[in-house]
Amino acid sequence: MMQLRLGLTFAIAAMGLVGCSSFNNHSLDYKNTTTLAPLQFPTDATVRPFTPLYPAPTVDQLAIEHAPKLENKQGTRFALPRPDSTKANTVATSADSTVAMGRPQVVVDGNKNPLLQINGSTSDIWQYTIATLTSLNYKVLGENKAGHEATIKVGDQSYVLKLTGVGNTHNLALFNPDNSFADPAKATELLNQIYQNWPA
Repeated sequence: MMQLRLGLTFAIAAMGLVGCSSFNNHSLDYKNTTTLAPLQFPTDATVRPFTPLYPAPTVDQLAIEHAPKLENKQGTRFALPRPDSTKANTVATSADSTVAMGRPQVVVDGNKNPLLQINGSTSDIWQYTIATLTSLNYKVLGENKAGHEATIKVGDQSYVLKLTGVGNTHNLALFNPDNSFADPAKATELLNQIYQNWPA
C-alpha cells in the first residue's frame, strides 16, 4: 500500500513537471489585445478632466512588422532567444574591419529635438542617407562629403541634414540654414521618412 502511494505521488509530480513545460502559460496573450474606446460619462455628470497617467506610445506599423519574435519554437510562450555561440579564438583579420550597420532608430535628445540614431561606419551611413534622400525625391542642393552635411529642399524651404557621431554611434539631425535645429514636427516627418525607406 505504501509503495502504491509513493508511486502515485511520483506519477503526479512527473505529470506536473511535464504539464508545466508543455502547456500554454498565456505569456503571449498580450498579442491578442484590442483597443478599447475611451470611458464615456453621462452628459450631466461633473467629472475632472481625464489625463492618462501612463499614456500609451504610438508605435510605427513598420516597427511592429520587423520586431523580433520572442517566443518558443512552438509559439506557445514568451522566450528570449539564446545568445549566438561565439568562437573563443576569433581575431580581427585587419585593423579596418567593417562594422555591421544597424537599423536606424528615431530618438529625441534632451531638448526634444528628433534625431535618427544609426550604428555603423560613418561613410556607409552617409552613403545610405544620400541614397534614401534620392529615393524620396528630395533635391540635394549641396553636399559636404568631408563634413557629412547635405543641404536639401523640402517643399519651399532649405534645410541642412548633418551626420555626427562618436565611435560607431551616429546621429542624423535636421537643421535650419542658420545652424539652429529645424522645427521638431518637420524634422520628425523627414527623419521618419528616411527611417521607413532605409535601404539596409
